[in-house]
Amino acid sequence: MQARAKRERGSAKPQARRAAIKEMKLEAYIDGGSRGNPGEAGIGVHFPGVARIAEYLGTGTNNFAEYSALVTALRFAVFSRCEELHVFADSELVVKQIKGEYQVKNEGIRLLYDSALRWIKLIPRFSISHVRRENNKEADKLANRAMDTRRNSVQWD
Repeated sequence: MQARAKRERGSAKPQARRAAIKEMKLEAYIDGGSRGNPGEAGIGVHFPGVARIAEYLGTGTNNFAEYSALVTALRFAVFSRCEELHVFADSELVVKQIKGEYQVKNEGIRLLYDSALRWIKLIPRFSISHVRRENNKEADKLANRAMDTRRNSVQWD
């Protein structure tokens, strides 16, 4: 009888975890940069209270880095079973292209744009907003750290 009670108690925990995960709402501050255009490139993604991601990209354009930051944030959200994601980006171009206000004319960026749209479809509630650079300092710092060190890092808050 005790073994059965333990199994029943143990089986409730995964269900409780899944229920908690389903309610997950995240905010992501993203930034991508390059030193030269193209040049050394990196991204920063900050999920306040959750994680900080810095990734070195090698040589790339600023727009390539901005879109790479967006795709990284989207993947993290999907893998976390996020139900609602609000992205803040200081790239007005990326924000307006994702919202459908601007066309994507650069074929090199088209692949990342299409990838972003496919990831967005996997998030039940998604929004993206433009934020001024001074309100995106943590993501900028992470992108610069990636370019300075030429390394990737993840820090959990």
